[in-house]
Amino acid sequence: MARVVENTDLRNREKRLRLATRKKPYWMTLTEGEHLGYYRGQRVGKWVARYRRAGASGNYQETTLGQSDDVADADGQVILNFKQAQQAARKWFDDIERNGGRSTGPYTVSMALDDYLAAYTGKDIANTRRRIEAIIRPEMGKHDVSTLTPKNITDWHHALAKSPARLRTAKGAEQNYRATADNDDARRRRRASANRILTILKAALNLAYRNGKAANDDAWRRVKPFAKAEAAKLRYLSDDEARRLVNACGADFRPMVKAALLTGARYDELARLEVRDFDRQSATVILRETKAGKSRAVYLEQEGVQLFSDAIAGKEAGKFIFARPDGVKWGASQQARRLAAACDVAKLEPTGFHDLRRTYGARLALQGVPMAVIAEAMGHADERITRRHYAHLSKSYVAETVRNAVMGLGIVEKSNVELFTSSRGGKPAPRKRKGEGVDPHKLTESVTVAS
Repeated sequence: MARVVENTDLRNREKRLRLATRKKPYWMTLTEGEHLGYYRGQRVGKWVARYRRAGASGNYQETTLGQSDDVADADGQVILNFKQAQQAARKWFDDIERNGGRSTGPYTVSMALDDYLAAYTGKDIANTRRRIEAIIRPEMGKHDVSTLTPKNITDWHHALAKSPARLRTAKGAEQNYRATADNDDARRRRRASANRILTILKAALNLAYRNGKAANDDAWRRVKPFAKAEAAKLRYLSDDEARRLVNACGADFRPMVKAALLTGARYDELARLEVRDFDRQSATVILRETKAGKSRAVYLEQEGVQLFSDAIAGKEAGKFIFARPDGVKWGASQQARRLAAACDVAKLEPTGFHDLRRTYGARLALQGVPMAVIAEAMGHADERITRRHYAHLSKSYVAETVRNAVMGLGIVEKSNVELFTSSRGGKPAPRKRKGEGVDPHKLTESVTVAS
């Protein structure tokens, strides 16, 4: 702690009371550019401070620290003695230094969000900024970080979970919302969305705390996300459904769907691919910009090599592999309506683009590929993520032991449906359609893609 700078005229209350009243404070220097002042008014005395960076020119920044203990004893909060006034002044000087020399005032959540965006290094900056501007800042931005309470944040978080999901809306138009179904799964999805947005707010406030702009992190550390909201999404397509979806897609978007099914890459990762990222000789594609922030290789089999070879034909190295018909990169959310229309044509349940990525992972798991390999192929940061989504599909000692142990009770009549046969290594056996001698698997193994 810095020592107290002595000034007998200001330290002693009797001497201060003998000073003439005037509009300007009586100043004393603490260090270069940092001054403590005493304002002698007709009714009350006040401690003030002023600051200007050493060697800088221009006006001082000034602030009122509190009342002086001229007629009442100091309480360290509203009424300050000489020593307490110096301590308050030095704290104010330190705050200005941490703020890059700018004037200080209430540090609001909106300021914390600005600092967070300025320091953001992740790849999902567009979605992060959109959520901040549309959802967090309008409701929480006005709050002073120093006065935030757990109740402030919890009330906002819970209200967010009860609000309907926002839909894409044209600029200047009234915001569109999705009609919210009243069921457990719809509530879980809204809670999961609220948790993701809460994570962004907490990240911004944690940065403020680490940078010394918040005295403590108790207010938001005590706010917990909704439990059991992030249920694993198990939607993936069978091979037949994947072929039907590809056939139903429009010709302009079909290559993107094929690429997702054959690589497991995300929509944005595929949209950013350039011709130079495909290496025909090693049968690989390099995803340079990924969600994890580091590049990864995708290993292609024969069908994938053919797809990429056809897609780059006649294109220069810097061109997009899967561009829109006008040559421009596919933009955010431009896949949604196209996939929805294709699902209607193919008579499939609603399928998102990320379901194509899950289909890739599921096909690997069903073939018995180790979880560690699947995690590497899909770019998961942690193998636990892979197990959460695909472990139940993979062959395992536990699964086989359980099945062998409970079989043979004899309480279900036999039918013409064979679930497991030794000849197919435990995979579902093909069933013949009634009245037909043709295996339906053979009907879809060589599907002709419509133009």
